[in-house]
Amino acid sequence: MRMPAVPARRRPARSLAAWSIVAMLAALPCDALPQAPFEDVVRNLRNPDTKARMNAVHMLRESRHAEAAVPVAAILTDPVEAIQLEAIAAELSFFLVEDVPSRRMVALVVEVRNKEMAEPAFEAGPLATWPRAAPPEVIDGLLKAVDDEDARVRTEAIYALGVVARPPLPDDAADRLTKVLDHYDPAIRAAAARVIGRLEVTRAGDALIAAMNDANQPVRYGSMRALGDIREARAVAALTDQLAFYGKGEAAWVALDALARIAHSSSAPLFQVRLGDKDPYIRRAAAEGLARLGDQSQLPVMQDAASSDPSPMVRAAMIFALAKFGQNDAARLCEFFSSDKSVPQVQGYFLELGPAALPGLTTALASPNAGVRARVADVIGALGTPDSVALLDPLTRDRDRSVAEAATVAIERIKQRR
Repeated sequence: MRMPAVPARRRPARSLAAWSIVAMLAALPCDALPQAPFEDVVRNLRNPDTKARMNAVHMLRESRHAEAAVPVAAILTDPVEAIQLEAIAAELSFFLVEDVPSRRMVALVVEVRNKEMAEPAFEAGPLATWPRAAPPEVIDGLLKAVDDEDARVRTEAIYALGVVARPPLPDDAADRLTKVLDHYDPAIRAAAARVIGRLEVTRAGDALIAAMNDANQPVRYGSMRALGDIREARAVAALTDQLAFYGKGEAAWVALDALARIAHSSSAPLFQVRLGDKDPYIRRAAAEGLARLGDQSQLPVMQDAASSDPSPMVRAAMIFALAKFGQNDAARLCEFFSSDKSVPQVQGYFLELGPAALPGLTTALASPNAGVRARVADVIGALGTPDSVALLDPLTRDRDRSVAEAATVAIERIKQRR
């Protein structure tokens, strides 16, 4: 399936003071909070009374206190499904910058409660979480929950793992995650492929290549994408065959996208030919592949397309390529932050470009568009140095609240990364 763009995160109505308190609580050691109440709550996680356990995990979830991650991990396999789901939600709360909205609009009128939290958090990308990795106990508990009899618990657990874990996974956890590609539930197999790609589990190469022949289409597509994410060169021939077989359409784009992520030199002729394809998804992938190869053979075409292509995502891909070629075009990428639809794509480009993109990002902090300023602050929080804090500080007093909140979170992210 062609993955849709994920809308930019909408920050809840929370004051700047509240954002600061959330960040401070997340960073506090256990003994910085009242010790006896914390210990009492944790002790109740082992209470035989179902209601007492549920209340305990709910209180820890509401506290967003990161030190509770390990105690809560012990009940990720609780016999009561509702407690398991609350425990998974609690683990997410310890790592997410902001909660996944519990309600969503239908037809702009009806408000319904979201039952799923982990997959939307996963789709929000790496900037949705604070820069810290989950303890081994949390990873172990989530992997165990992936084998639960309840489909909702399984789904929440696998995507939560993709949210809170950081690469590289320990070998044992990586092997256990790879085995999930053989799960009887195709939805879990597809989710496992996506999580393997996010967590860069290179040990899963053979299993992902085999999964390209899975009977379930989302599993096949997810496996191809993951092979690209882990840059598995042994898959180049099989992916090239997939591209040749389908020629066009979604399957062709998924195969070319994976090849573009692997960026093997043998794929250069494919990227060059496909740069002028009718399908914008194909043009985008071809541009990304040439960018990662450093292949400037089509430079004039790409320079023209960066301004003239009718597709915004293709223009962004061309500008990304020019930035990879060292043409200092990173600042032009920031313009795409004015569109919710472009945010995930462009965030990914900046994270790939790394600190070299900071000068262009810094320039965009003065954009008259509040959405651009906020999203640029988000990325600077992920890439910036301690020197970047002085640049972000004025934005904590920005006239637009979303910009001020983004700058506050970005500064805290830089401090935590140190």
